[in-house]
Amino acid sequence: MLRNKTYNRRKLIIIFSVVMAILLSLAVRLVYLMVFCSEYYGQKAEDLHERERDIKAARGKIVDATGTVLATNRTVCTISVIHSQLKEPERVIAALSKELGMDEEAVRKRVEKVSSIERIKSNVDKETGDRIRAYALDGVKVDEDYKRYYPFGALASKVLGFTGGDNQGIIGLEVIYEDYLKGSNGKILTLTDARGVEIKNAGERRQEPVDGNDLHISLDYNIQMYCEQAAKKVMEAKSADRVSVIVMNPQNGEIMAMVNVPEFDLNHPFELVSEGSVSQENKQDLLNQMWRNPCISDTYEPGSVFKIITASSALEEGVVSLNDQFFCPGYKLVEDRRIHCHKRVGHGSEDFTHGIMNSCNPVFIELGQRLGVDNFYKYFQQFGLLSRTGIDLPGEAATIMHAKKNVGPVELATVSFGQSFQITPIQLATTVSSLINGGNRITPHFGVSVKDGQGELVKTLEYPLQEGIVSSETSKTMRSVLEKVVSEGSGNKAFIEGFSIGGKTATSQTLPRSANKYISSFLGFAPAEDPQVLALAIINNPQGIYYGGTIAAPVVKEIFSNILPYLGIEKEP
Repeated sequence: MLRNKTYNRRKLIIIFSVVMAILLSLAVRLVYLMVFCSEYYGQKAEDLHERERDIKAARGKIVDATGTVLATNRTVCTISVIHSQLKEPERVIAALSKELGMDEEAVRKRVEKVSSIERIKSNVDKETGDRIRAYALDGVKVDEDYKRYYPFGALASKVLGFTGGDNQGIIGLEVIYEDYLKGSNGKILTLTDARGVEIKNAGERRQEPVDGNDLHISLDYNIQMYCEQAAKKVMEAKSADRVSVIVMNPQNGEIMAMVNVPEFDLNHPFELVSEGSVSQENKQDLLNQMWRNPCISDTYEPGSVFKIITASSALEEGVVSLNDQFFCPGYKLVEDRRIHCHKRVGHGSEDFTHGIMNSCNPVFIELGQRLGVDNFYKYFQQFGLLSRTGIDLPGEAATIMHAKKNVGPVELATVSFGQSFQITPIQLATTVSSLINGGNRITPHFGVSVKDGQGELVKTLEYPLQEGIVSSETSKTMRSVLEKVVSEGSGNKAFIEGFSIGGKTATSQTLPRSANKYISSFLGFAPAEDPQVLALAIINNPQGIYYGGTIAAPVVKEIFSNILPYLGIEKEP
């Protein structure tokens, strides 16, 4: 009996000790939560009674070399409803369907949806937003937002790019410089009761947005316009499929203009330029083609403009001099193939300088043979042809060149005068710029600097420069010879009295050869002794006469006639 009482007493003591331990731990926990975590859980409780709405940051502007704004913002509104605050849903449905031009059933479906906040429509013009605000409808929110706006519509559309519904960059400079342009959104925090209804007179907390920075670029509105006019003119005259123009500073790689006609309207980027009804699947393919920038994303056979690279390689390697003599009977035999010159009757006897002036294929085939495959590829690598240029635009394509091991005598011959391989227009313009500027491989680019909304410098944009890809002597020689191409040779239709211009013509055939489609081009630079501007014009599938010297050289002549005086390059006596 005594033993049972002792056992029960011990059992009670254990139970009591356990209960006290639990109570003590609960007390400690309660003290910990009330004292040490009060701020955290207070914030949690507050968050449960707060509703959050974004305040959109203004996207930074894109500003050209003259200070002209090429991309900016327009104030628009986002219309939303808060279901728990609606008092007159039928009146709300009627007002929103009327003002927004939306189907009443579509509006009803969103208004009657039980959610904390339901967006009805975004990118609503400010005037409409102000009218909806004037109704003073309970549960309807009108928040101001920004929509990207391009003052000049289609100007440089494939360079600038555009933004999506969330104001985020999609293509072009808009996407490359997204981190600088986008800014940081702010927030509006309003208090609600347990039912989710905003508490009147409770005030609201705001976290102000931080606007994006402005991007300043080298593209010049006036030069772009001159180039677009010249491109449209020849495209219409020759019924061409497409015309592309690049104008850049060969000394530092700054691009002053990049034209790809037809362009598209940046304010309506999802509207096809071409007319006619298409399926949704086909429409997306057509949009992708419309947005594509051929200057950087498309490759083509460069034709005779590439002879600048062959000649520079041969001079640098020391396998030719200006006085070397050649003979052109109108063709050159390579293994079992007769490869013709563009002048079928031949140029006869000529020195190296006249071989370039005449754009004689047999002369350049022999240069390729003198160089050999190993040296040719050494200079491809040295000049930067086998890597991308690094331009600050998305979607740059790489050079399509024969694998070195697959280059036989015929391939070496055709490559030497610019056929049987493909490069991009920007690669060609960049490489030639680097060969005529003294031998410094530049990086083509648009971005110059980033500034804040008050014009204070945030960052100066810098790009790689590789010095000495060719000697200054070879560069000087090429400038002199290419000046003669324009003043006395095949590029004479680019000649402008009083200006020293160098350049090279080209005509190449697209694949398949049986289609008889051609690409005509001309690359020119001025002043020839100290190049400050380089222009490349490419005409795709011109009808009728298609020779580059006949139809592309005059395009560059027209462009230079306008922009040389504009750039302050004066006529010589």
